[in-house]
Amino acid sequence: MREFRMASTGGGTLRCGIWVPAAKPRAVVQLVHGIAEHIGRYDELGNFLAGRGMVLVADDHMGHGLSVGEGETRGFFPSGWLGAVDDEKALMDRVRQEYPDTPYFLLGHSMGSFLTRTFLYRHADSRLAGAVLSGTGWQPAIALWFGLRLCVAEERKHGERACSGALQNVVFGAYNRKFKPARTPNDWICTDEAVVDAYCADPLCGFQPAIGLAREMLRGIQMNQKKENLEAMPKELPVLFFSGAQDPVGNMGRGVERSARAFRAAGLRDVTCRLYPDGRHEMFNEPNRGEVMEDVCRWLEAHL
Repeated sequence: MREFRMASTGGGTLRCGIWVPAAKPRAVVQLVHGIAEHIGRYDELGNFLAGRGMVLVADDHMGHGLSVGEGETRGFFPSGWLGAVDDEKALMDRVRQEYPDTPYFLLGHSMGSFLTRTFLYRHADSRLAGAVLSGTGWQPAIALWFGLRLCVAEERKHGERACSGALQNVVFGAYNRKFKPARTPNDWICTDEAVVDAYCADPLCGFQPAIGLAREMLRGIQMNQKKENLEAMPKELPVLFFSGAQDPVGNMGRGVERSARAFRAAGLRDVTCRLYPDGRHEMFNEPNRGEVMEDVCRWLEAHL
């Protein structure tokens, strides 16, 4: 991975990374990572795609990874949800200057899948070759309403840049309860204990997001599920949904399938949904990740 930095829409700079094949690339894939992680966790995927003639490029979101400068808050989006989406557009515009005629894909994982879904209607004219959504889901309206009410209450007490144990337990703690008795607080991310242990030991992973970030993410998911925003996505855009069937973020597959149905109902004509029976949240880290990367690569190749 070659690193570089670029300005964020909300101030500060983003740490970015790019994996480049030896020959002229057939495609560019822009990764949008999840909450409380960083792009260094995707080195295996970047090397795999580069070996298949594809560029992988990504940034650490503001407040994540090495995009946390002096005086900035870890786990917080200074420019809000739409600012984070616009950071992805700015990275895309920069990379396209280097690869102007190369098919361009977005690949969003977890929170990054929800950011990508916002991107698809906010920047509907971006001429994407396709979008890949990993570890996404669909949230009931009442759950979003309750979560936002809790965010407002906790923000009044502590401020938007503070963390909230109550909020962490309600919004994120429920994921691990599906796997009692749990060995760690992060058993829900993967069945591979070595991956979970590495995540727990990584100082750039697993931190509590700020109240303001939880609020922004819930608002973003709420926007994504509105009929008018779904219908604003380009109808010709190919979309691949994939997830573990044991992923609590996707309600054990049901939320992933619900999202795919919503995309089809909005008029998108090329929507594929793939669930891996024993997988949890991070399919790129599961023991069958070779199969998963091959499947994603075949889908990308079919849409060049």
